[in-house]
Amino acid sequence: MSSSAKTARFGTPLSPAATRVMLLGSGELGKEVLIALQRLGVETIAVDRYENAPGQQVAHHARTIAMSDPDALRALIEAERPDIVVPEIEAIATPVLEALEAEGKVRVIPTARAARLTMDREGIRRLAAETLGLPTSPYKFCDSLAELQAAIDGGIGYPCIVKPVMSSSGKGQSKIDGPADVQKAWDYAMAGGRVSHGRVIVEGFIDFDYEITQLTVRARGADGSIETHFCEPIGHIQVSGDYVESWQPHPMHPKALARSREIAKAVTDDLGGQGIFGVELFVKGEQVWFSEVSPRPHDTGLVTLATQRQSEFELHARAILGLPVDTRLASPGASAVIYGGVDAKAVVFDGVAEALAVPQTDLRLFGKPESFVKRRMGVALAWHGDVETARERAKAAAAKVRPRAV
Repeated sequence: MSSSAKTARFGTPLSPAATRVMLLGSGELGKEVLIALQRLGVETIAVDRYENAPGQQVAHHARTIAMSDPDALRALIEAERPDIVVPEIEAIATPVLEALEAEGKVRVIPTARAARLTMDREGIRRLAAETLGLPTSPYKFCDSLAELQAAIDGGIGYPCIVKPVMSSSGKGQSKIDGPADVQKAWDYAMAGGRVSHGRVIVEGFIDFDYEITQLTVRARGADGSIETHFCEPIGHIQVSGDYVESWQPHPMHPKALARSREIAKAVTDDLGGQGIFGVELFVKGEQVWFSEVSPRPHDTGLVTLATQRQSEFELHARAILGLPVDTRLASPGASAVIYGGVDAKAVVFDGVAEALAVPQTDLRLFGKPESFVKRRMGVALAWHGDVETARERAKAAAAKVRPRAV
């Protein structure tokens, strides 16, 4: 039986009738996807590059490999024989996924091509700007410090943003305000990139009012055709490219919202497949620019655990399995990141009871086995009819949680 046919039935995990889904990357976002899949009777396999990753703690099976190693990745998939493979991070040997998909051995979410195009910023930026003709910031790709300086001097100008072509959660990203910052930004990008070392994108700075994440879901409708659904826009604050706070909905001019969804649909239609996409956009008044897209749940979308009847993780699971989805908002709300604060092999969390005493709040402590000062170890969630009240409560709850080394 083909994998697409098999996912139409729901058996018992750990039995011959089970639908088996493998996640490549099992951090805090993958953990929530695994839980959502398990609630629908799916047998789960959590893969990560280190032992005891958050998702590995809840999955039926845990496997640890270097997912950027093509031989190791192929061997694991052929040994486990999952029906569906769900990439949850960028650092994956995507040519292996394309080959296995072409051989009919596995179904990749949303598609193997989408995983390849979005694994680095070059593939998706060239698709959006050069193939689809979508508005983006001016940009250049550079393979050396000299090329970076030449790109800035040749038209990108100051200020500008430098990012490794492959990284996650803002790692290696920085703003350059003048010539004195160029060397430091290059060094930071080299330290923060994954796999494709030595190549960066430098983007001209856009004078935008705010950034949003437009969560976009491609799911099967009642007639079997793919339909596109949109969540309410998510506003967020980033520091050094890393999300620290998000809220939903973010108020927008109706024309800007419509344009955001046009751009999101154009990108996700081209990428194809099923699942949720996090489309990042810059907005100024009625103008909208495409920034990036992730073919998976987005970190700013953690807020949907408090705001939507079906969170982004449940939407992803349902779309993957060909089930109906509902993207409606249940309540406005917000999220605030809880950082490790210390470098430690293990931590305990003080202040949890005090945090949960803040009205209409909740916590997710991710269970990461090791703490770093700026590692995201948890998130505080809040819901309230007024977004600003929810934001204040989420930040207040997050501030009360204090990781401590043991």
